[in-house]
Amino acid sequence: MPYKEKVIEKKYYAIGEVADMFKVATSLIRFWESEFDVIRPKKNRKGNRQFTKEDIENVKLIYHLVKEKGFTLQGAKDMLKNDAGAVKDKMEIIDSLNKVRQFLLELRDQA
Repeated sequence: MPYKEKVIEKKYYAIGEVADMFKVATSLIRFWESEFDVIRPKKNRKGNRQFTKEDIENVKLIYHLVKEKGFTLQGAKDMLKNDAGAVKDKMEIIDSLNKVRQFLLELRDQA
């Protein structure tokens, strides 16, 4: 039986890694942490933030509302407070459509 290598997923991500994912400054992530209750990374003994996948999903949601949709911080807070489930559903649909679009573009380029 051939050896099958396991895919190792990280449990925690550093603030720099999270900032790189969204191409923003670490200071913006720290600011959003202070503004939005849904972003609560753990801190290790040194005080370094350790973001979970759930924290990253929440940052993604805030990024979408503020940077992509143009909401103010207060508007994003209100949206998360009143209708967070609907926003997450819409983001999942957008992600799926973007994947289909990318696939179709690759198909076109191969022809």
